[in-house]
Amino acid sequence: MNDLKRFESGNSAIARKADGNPEGKGLNGFLLDWYQSEPRGVVAKPRRQVLAELFTSMLVLSATFKYRPVVGAANYLYWINGEWCLSLIAPGEWSQERRAGFAGACVLQSDMTWTIAPSDLLADDNSMSNAIGRFYDAFAETLDTELTLEEILPFYARRMPYYQRLYASALSRSVRAAVTLGGQASSSCRQWQMLLPRLDSPLLVYRG
Repeated sequence: MNDLKRFESGNSAIARKADGNPEGKGLNGFLLDWYQSEPRGVVAKPRRQVLAELFTSMLVLSATFKYRPVVGAANYLYWINGEWCLSLIAPGEWSQERRAGFAGACVLQSDMTWTIAPSDLLADDNSMSNAIGRFYDAFAETLDTELTLEEILPFYARRMPYYQRLYASALSRSVRAAVTLGGQASSSCRQWQMLLPRLDSPLLVYRG
């Protein structure tokens, strides 16, 4: 649950001015980043797609990264030294040790959800696939509540680094809008949980 517990729900998306920002982001810079991370093109989606995109997006946002992701650009998710890391460096450009932890290629969509093309390495029983299995279990546990999906979304996570915090908020706005458009806003998390597949594949990838 540690990865998921880094997210907090609530309605405090915009940081208080008095708090400042340890990463040196000024107010004008923050407003620009907020605008650039606004979900665009949000549409109603099948429930299984909502779940798959929420799972993969939260997995990506649990990773360490210190840059602003660009919509449509390739990012690469790695499991290194017991942590998830997101990088712009492709596995073929890195050391064998780093390549061994390659989980998949990730793309930020215009609606601020993330998609992942899984690595073939996830078919093996290794520390990386086991880590995803634990994340899946934690995700399923998080859905074991009568709260609605919108009430558990990672709308704001004050303790997270700047970009993870920014895109966690963007993800929440996107999912909130999608379920509202789809008439799914009143469904409890347990109703969503019933749609979860068995984790036969290491990642929840929506295939229609």
